[in-house]
Amino acid sequence: MNVQTAVKTGFSKYVTFSGRARRSEYWYWTLFSFLAGAVASVLDTVAGTTTSSGSGLFGGLVGLALLLPGLAVTWRRLHDIDKSGLWFLTIFIPLAGIVFLVLLIVWACKDSQPGPNRFGPNPKGVDAGYGRFPGQPPQFGGPNQYGQPGQS
Repeated sequence: MNVQTAVKTGFSKYVTFSGRARRSEYWYWTLFSFLAGAVASVLDTVAGTTTSSGSGLFGGLVGLALLLPGLAVTWRRLHDIDKSGLWFLTIFIPLAGIVFLVLLIVWACKDSQPGPNRFGPNPKGVDAGYGRFPGQPPQFGGPNQYGQPGQS
């Protein structure tokens, strides 16, 4: 997934909190959000719309436009590693929120859980020898990227 695809997916699934989001989708969305915020900050400074709190008209509009898609892609990213999206809300716990923020960043760096999980199929399309649906036993011997167990 490239930046353009990740941004299109982020906006097309802007309120989709079900399913899974790949690592690349999450981090490209994060990069896009950072760059959009930086451009908005420059525009606020040039236009003179920056307030004493440091925010401005363009920054506020960009923040509002990216709030729900950013929350949704983070929620789906947590689903990809088989965690509930509700873990995101832990960052709002006073004082402990910083610890949870670090934990969420570590989790966002983890690779996808191989095979399907309770939130849906693997977005990479790799079944890693698992059953097609949650609850099915592994189906070794079928075609997958990893080959037969015990083979190198």
